[in-house]
Amino acid sequence: MSKIKSLAASLLVTATFLPAMALAGDVVTVTDITGREVEVEVPVEKVILGEGRQIYFTAALDGEDPFKRVVGWRDDFEKADNNGYHQYLEKYPEMADLPTFGGMKNGTFDVEQAVALQPDVIILNLDAKVATEEGGYIEKLGKVGIPVVYVDFREKPMENTEPSMRLIGKLYGKEDKAEEFIEFRASEIAKVTDKLAAQSDLAKPVVFVERAGGYSDDCCMSFGNENFGKMVEMAGGINMAAEIIPGTFGTVNPEQIIASDPDQIIVTGANWELYVPGGNWVGVGAGADPEVSADKLAGLMERPGFTGVKAVRDNNVHAIWHQFYNSPYQFVAVQQIAKWLHPELFADLDPEATFQELHDRFLPIDYRPGYFVSLNSSK
Repeated sequence: MSKIKSLAASLLVTATFLPAMALAGDVVTVTDITGREVEVEVPVEKVILGEGRQIYFTAALDGEDPFKRVVGWRDDFEKADNNGYHQYLEKYPEMADLPTFGGMKNGTFDVEQAVALQPDVIILNLDAKVATEEGGYIEKLGKVGIPVVYVDFREKPMENTEPSMRLIGKLYGKEDKAEEFIEFRASEIAKVTDKLAAQSDLAKPVVFVERAGGYSDDCCMSFGNENFGKMVEMAGGINMAAEIIPGTFGTVNPEQIIASDPDQIIVTGANWELYVPGGNWVGVGAGADPEVSADKLAGLMERPGFTGVKAVRDNNVHAIWHQFYNSPYQFVAVQQIAKWLHPELFADLDPEATFQELHDRFLPIDYRPGYFVSLNSSK
C-alpha cells in the first residue's frame, strides 16, 4: 500500500505541473453499464483492457490500428481464443510486448503496475464487478485519477451490447463508428427476427446448448435465459435449459438431457490448447479445420446423456465458436443458429457472408472460415 500511495503522490504532483496535458481533451461524464456516472477525459489515449478479448470491440472501432491506445490487457486472449490471438499476432507482432495483467476475480490484478502505465481509463467486464468492489480497486485507482468503467457482452449481451458499444465509442472518440456498428448489428438480427415474427404457425425445436463441451470431463455446462440461451430463442428455438438454470450460466445433468430429448444440440468451442492440452473441446474458430472439428464433435456425442437422443439420431448436432458469447459479434451466431433450426425458412440467409462483411467493414484482419460446423451435411 505504501508503494501505491507513493506512486499516487508522484503522479498527482506531476499532473499539477502539466496543466496542458489535462486540457488535451474534454472531461465528460459517462454512464457505464451498471449505471455508475464516471468522469473521463475523452478521447482516451491510453486504455487498459480488463480482458484481452476486449480487443473484439476495440478492433471494431479502432480498425485502422486496434492497439494504438492499449497500454495493457489481461492475459486471457491467447488462452481463450488461440486461433484469433495468433491471427492478430501475425499482423500486429508488437502486441506480444504489451504488459499483461491477472484478473480481478482471482485477485491477481496488479494495481501498482496499472498505475505505472498511467491509463486514461480501465475497461472492465461486468462479471468483474463484485471482485473489483470487494478488493477496493475503484477507490484505489480513483485516488490517482484513473477511472474505471464497466461494459457487458456476456451477462446480458442482447440488452447491453448497444449501450456498451456507445460507451466505448464515446471513450474512443468513435461515436459515429459505434453507431454504424450498432445499425449493422440491428439490421442483421432483424433478418432473423422479422422473418420469424411473420410466421403464424412456427414449430420451435427444443435445443440444448452445451457450454464449452469437452473442456472438462464434467457434464454439462449450459445457459439459462441469457447469452446463447437468448440467442436460441431469438433464432426460433426453445432453450432446453431455460427452466433449469435460473440465471445466465449453470449446469444440467445427463439425465435431464435424456428426459428432454432435444431436437437440436449446439456445442460451443474454441482452440483451448493452452487451457486443456489435447482436450476433447471442439476447436472451432478462425481458420479451424472443419473435418477435425466435426470428428471431435461426433466424439462428444458418445458420452452418456447424448447417445440415443433425437438430435444425435437425426445428426442435428452443431458446434459454434464459443467467443460469440463474449463479444459484440453475437448477431452472427443468431443467424447461424436460425439457419440450423429452420433451414428451409432461412435458405437464403448466409451467416458466413455476414461475418465476412463484419470483417470487411469494421475489422483489421481478414475473415477466415472455421467458426461453425455441423454433423448434418445438409446444414
